[in-house]
Amino acid sequence: MHDLSWKFAEDFVAEPADAATARQHSLERAVDAVSPAVGAQLAVLAAATRAESIIEIGTGLGVSGLWMLHGAPEATLTSIDIEAEHHEAARAVFTEAGHSAARVRLIGGRALDVLPRMNDRSYDLVLIDADPENLLAYAEHGLRLVRPRGVVAVPHALWHGKVADPAQRDDTVADFRALLTATAESANVTALSTSGDGLLQIVAR
Repeated sequence: MHDLSWKFAEDFVAEPADAATARQHSLERAVDAVSPAVGAQLAVLAAATRAESIIEIGTGLGVSGLWMLHGAPEATLTSIDIEAEHHEAARAVFTEAGHSAARVRLIGGRALDVLPRMNDRSYDLVLIDADPENLLAYAEHGLRLVRPRGVVAVPHALWHGKVADPAQRDDTVADFRALLTATAESANVTALSTSGDGLLQIVAR
């Protein structure tokens, strides 16, 4: 029954054409992207926070960025990725979707080199979808960058169902467990959704 409900929630979402195109490109290049249900939740978060400024760590080929801009079409998106080819493909889908270069700022480089240059409390929504080994550092930066009552979101938080399985102990699973433990023990407001393979949401106090 749980699996049927999960599948129903995933299939319930009608993905916009631009995000569907970016998803197809991601599949062709074997680039992991958020699921449609997670994308829809990101759009809801962007709309609910009335986001004017969004930053994401890990551009991919633009799927998550497009979803967030669907929720907050007037927002400015800053997206960081080390892969120049990802940015080239993402730029094409953002442009095709009608998002001007003035509203979509793509920054190339290692996130840990770029993030210290970003201004404190300047973003309404922070998305972290990058290398798991740096999750805790990214989350610390995210909570620094987000405005009070803004949201830091981390997809893949259940890592393909492995985080909930005590027998799974690889490094990536350990990284996500460490993040979940740290957030659960913090004073911030947190929620963990089972959409996709998990979406951790942190509201900064």
